[in-house]
Amino acid sequence: MFRVALLAWLFAQPALACETALLLSIDVSGSIDSADYRLQADGLASALTDPAVTEALVRGEVALAVVQWSGPGQQTLSLSWQRMLTPEAVTTFAARAAAMPRAFKGSDTAVGEGLRFAIAQFAAVPDCTAQVIDVPGWPGNAGFTDAKARSEAIASGITLNAIAIEEPGPAAPVTSYYRGWVITPGGFVMTARGLRDYAETLRLKLLRELGDPIG
Repeated sequence: MFRVALLAWLFAQPALACETALLLSIDVSGSIDSADYRLQADGLASALTDPAVTEALVRGEVALAVVQWSGPGQQTLSLSWQRMLTPEAVTTFAARAAAMPRAFKGSDTAVGEGLRFAIAQFAAVPDCTAQVIDVPGWPGNAGFTDAKARSEAIASGITLNAIAIEEPGPAAPVTSYYRGWVITPGGFVMTARGLRDYAETLRLKLLRELGDPIG
């Protein structure tokens, strides 16, 4: 009798809520060489396994996925959605991210098409309260416009945040581009001075998205 009552109580409890579904995208267009790709994949793994980031991911039951995108028609879901329920789950996901083979080589940069593909992936995680796409890289030069994809994200209630990859120096044309044409209302841009700064910039971005103090 007690066992029956216990099972009834357990099944009556609401499922733990997923606070955020966060899709991390990687630019693998023709401007990205093998060393640049490695900096992105390793940087992603490094940022996820930062202790503060890991704690925030597990606390929020965050769902993670990774998309690689390049030119028109070249997008793929490299790592499908997984809930970060334990620190071990984060470590495993990070290791898989570091080991991902590069999906495409030698094509244009179709940011808008990459975003449209990413938007479609959220159909698999409808229970997550917030839906966020991380957009790294440079302005697009192919496919339909980034602004059109931005409009589709807004209509779907998806937030677009960006990491702009800038050259060393004070100028920030890529940051301005992403701020003006890509991020959604309430979204933000963080600037990396070259891909060697990508891991640290992504770490800070994740802490900001997940509501932890940046430090």
